[in-house]
Amino acid sequence: MILELFPRDVQNKIEAIAELNKKIRCCEKCRLHETRKNALCGERNTDSRMMLIAQAPGEKEDLAGKMFIGPSGKKFDELLLKANISRNEIYITNLIKCRLPKNRKPKQDEIQTCSEYLNKEIILIEPEVIVPLGYHATRYIFQKFGIDLNSPKIFGKLYYAQDKKFYPLQHPAALCYGDSLLEEMTKNYKKLKVLIAECKWFSCCPLKRYYEAGKLDKKWVELYCKGDWESCLRYHMEEKGEPHPDWMLPDGSIDESLRD
Repeated sequence: MILELFPRDVQNKIEAIAELNKKIRCCEKCRLHETRKNALCGERNTDSRMMLIAQAPGEKEDLAGKMFIGPSGKKFDELLLKANISRNEIYITNLIKCRLPKNRKPKQDEIQTCSEYLNKEIILIEPEVIVPLGYHATRYIFQKFGIDLNSPKIFGKLYYAQDKKFYPLQHPAALCYGDSLLEEMTKNYKKLKVLIAECKWFSCCPLKRYYEAGKLDKKWVELYCKGDWESCLRYHMEEKGEPHPDWMLPDGSIDESLRD
């Protein structure tokens, strides 16, 4: 068996995901099973530190049983190409596993029922970065993890809560109606390449030492060292070989309490 090639914990994960996908494909818990062709399971890299969550399958996805192969899928691939990231580097799934009739908005009871599968996926995949695409996926994830949704601008901003990072993005379908958001969305999607790996300087960064010694709030490490290190002032100074004090925080502020 192929599973015998993997460690026991990996085998357990593969088996658990396979069992979950079987339940998704056979699900008849809500009205949507009556009109669907296929209930879509999550796809691609189950070991990725990043999970993207779209809203629901479209017509072409429903017919083929695969994610992002319709018009929005073309836009999705274009955005990933510009971000220099491939589908195989990430795990992709939906909030709603079945197509919504006439592509209508999901109803609350449908979200409540179907999100049980998404919740299980999050537990099994254990992503460090969750990327909800569009309003409904973002609203569900923010409510689940206790993040304020009332911010005037949420897309393209990194959040940290309950030991996970969240980076909501506009759904690629928004580009199917025109290119007014293309520049903004391209910029935001490019950040995925940054968030999928920690800072190359982290292993030797003084902030790592301060954090392990209990002197530094974990949010600094998660939001910068293991998050948006591209926005870290320390990173850019290190790249340029510019001197900076060990107790300088990623935003450039000085924390005298970190002095040894």
